Amino acid sequence: MTGTQPTTRSQPMGRTCPFSPPEGYRTLREEAPIAPVTFPDGAKGWVVSRYADVRAVLADPRFGANRRRVRPGDPTPADAPLPPPPPGMFIMMDGPEHTRFRRLLTGQFTVRRMQKLAPAVEKIVAEQLDAMAAAQGPVDLLQAFALPIPSLVICELLGVPYADREEFQENSSMQLRLDASHEQVQQAHMAMNQYIHQLAVAKRAHPTDDILSGLVQSERLTDEELAGVGSLLLLAGHETTANMIALGTMCLLGNPEQLAALRADPALMDSAVEELLRYLTIIQYGLRRVALEDVVMDGHRIEAGSTVLASLASGNRDATQFSGDPDVLDVRRPSSPHLAFGHGVHQCIGQQLARVEMKAALSALLDRFPSLRLAVPADQVPMRDDMLIYGVHELPVTW
Repeated sequence: MTGTQPTTRSQPMGRTCPFSPPEGYRTLREEAPIAPVTFPDGAKGWVVSRYADVRAVLADPRFGANRRRVRPGDPTPADAPLPPPPPGMFIMMDGPEHTRFRRLLTGQFTVRRMQKLAPAVEKIVAEQLDAMAAAQGPVDLLQAFALPIPSLVICELLGVPYADREEFQENSSMQLRLDASHEQVQQAHMAMNQYIHQLAVAKRAHPTDDILSGLVQSERLTDEELAGVGSLLLLAGHETTANMIALGTMCLLGNPEQLAALRADPALMDSAVEELLRYLTIIQYGLRRVALEDVVMDGHRIEAGSTVLASLASGNRDATQFSGDPDVLDVRRPSSPHLAFGHGVHQCIGQQLARVEMKAALSALLDRFPSLRLAVPADQVPMRDDMLIYGVHELPVTW
């Protein structure tokens, strides 16, 4: 172990480029890749910023996924023992409990099943583009295109009425706001769970061909677990992909040479999707873990109970992992495993669905509107700096 205590730094926060993580992560990778930090709420912990170390933390069972995000108004002392995760919230579970939920869901999101969904996704994309064309622009690409596509798809998969989207999107957004109080987050979480619970009751009497009905019929989850799983899938299934489609479009419009290359060779779309996922990495502040025991990493002793933030965005800009300049968007970049979906047993279960949706959406959008462009200066696009999932609050475009 190191003989001297490393300097405690502040967690990098401010962005200088809307498409890049805070510049402070470059400094951390070069000077202190495993660094003790003070988080914005004043809590102490560690930030891991290199690609290899991020993967190591996310794959190490000594770092648990159950972590508390302290918010204003939370009555629980920061140093109190961690409470159990909410029922069904398997992304915050470890060991056998996490495995139990993943096994129930893995078969629903296989590569083969997601590829079979492609024609249905393409039909949804075409319908949204028709509506955009009828509106004649300018339009908000987020509301007119990027958000409806994954929302319609996840509603169809889960068996959730799309007509209820205003309610569940509002509650989803509240749970992701960085400035929301503990009480606001809890109310939104409870409302979402209650909504899914009511749907599950209806499907118990009249099941249909969807994931929620299948979970109900399996009789392997309690009502509380079923509501938690359904809420998590509904939230994650539309918030992440919607922002990747919108932010990815903005990023391509801001990189005209890359956009031209993609238009000239549509076969590049698969690699372009992976590059956008790497380059943008919309899980804004990484994944939090808690040390379940004392862990020594690269000479640093991380004490049991310590919070460790694994920065996915920083790892995805690590020049030791990605050829060329990782701070440059390159749709021809040779394939290399990125961290946009996390790593290890908690890697995103819906990643194949996200790829299918992004490829269908971006391919058709660029083909349908060859003169697509921002309707406002780029610096006037409102960014989601205030959300756990990064992206845009709106994206005015015209053609």
